Amino acid sequence: MQNNKINYVELPASNLAASKLFFQKTFGWGFVDYGPEYSAFENAGLDGGFFASEKSVSTENGSALVVLYSNDLEAIKALVVDNGGVIVQDIFAFPGGRRFHFSDPSNNEFAIWSDK
Repeated sequence: MQNNKINYVELPASNLAASKLFFQKTFGWGFVDYGPEYSAFENAGLDGGFFASEKSVSTENGSALVVLYSNDLEAIKALVVDNGGVIVQDIFAFPGGRRFHFSDPSNNEFAIWSDK
């Protein structure tokens, strides 16, 4: 544990089972369930969890954006779509790289970026 550093992030999930399956299949994340309304994720770069909630996060609502990295943006975009994610902003360039935004099965917005 590092003092005064981000240690954990929690996100809502209206469909906990579908969200877990999506992140397992798409990114290889593991999960540990703590009852029927909470599941911690691991192997995601930062520890965290999903809690049962009808709410969702999106930048349109002022939420923080969780951004993942990929060394092959086109391949991971195809995998996101194949596994049930919805592209909400297609690939675009920004200083330092490219990225796209997607929503998961619980309608939470994420982004994936690449420096390639």
